[in-house]
Amino acid sequence: MEIKFSSKNVNVFYGDAQAIRDVSLDIPDRAVMAMIGPSGCGKSTFIRCLNRMNDTIPIARVDGDIRLDGQDIHTDIDVVHLRARVGMVFQKPNPFPKSIFDNVAYGPKLHGIATKKPDLDVIVEESLQRAGLWNEVKDRLGSPGTGLSGGQQQRLCIARAIAVNPEVILMDEPCSALDPIATAKIEELIDDLRQKYCIAIVTHSMQQAARVSQRTAFFHLGDLVETGTTTDIFTNPKDQRTQDYITGRFG
Repeated sequence: MEIKFSSKNVNVFYGDAQAIRDVSLDIPDRAVMAMIGPSGCGKSTFIRCLNRMNDTIPIARVDGDIRLDGQDIHTDIDVVHLRARVGMVFQKPNPFPKSIFDNVAYGPKLHGIATKKPDLDVIVEESLQRAGLWNEVKDRLGSPGTGLSGGQQQRLCIARAIAVNPEVILMDEPCSALDPIATAKIEELIDDLRQKYCIAIVTHSMQQAARVSQRTAFFHLGDLVETGTTTDIFTNPKDQRTQDYITGRFG
């Protein structure tokens, strides 16, 4: 597998408290990497390093080497450009207080990808198609995105993320606020999107990690304990802590 993101010896501090220690992890292209582990183990902190979201927290400090296609994300890539290449979908659906159309068109306009209405029409339709939402909303593109159901809002946020044609999609527990039917739709969508994108997903659901990912990384108390193919991590883990977590002895 071709590596999209490589991280070496990444440490994150919030003030004096260290959230993750010496994490080195490669994330392949056109595949899903799941990050699992108990609450507070550092998986969300790590995923937020990949598009420099921790920069927005005044007391946060990130050390270590993180590269996207070999480029150092802190010195070689402007942060605005980085966030166009690396889209993010959060735990709670967060559509903008705008129309469905404007939610999806916002990024392409902001980044100068398209400004004319016919071009935006194409991008909005393609993005909503890819997010599996087009048929449900095509007759009400002018309606507010906040009026959709939770699962539809999350797919709208995914459409918004892919409208700028990113290379990577980060998902931080994208289904934790959704019901099982909406969750199944998002999981199908993730499986579909991995044909084109590098996807990293933080999930507290081991079943979800097993269903959607090809590789899994297990975090515990700020350490990356082990990483491997999802099958190996779930059936033949090398570390006792992974074994204990997967079999429900702690979590």
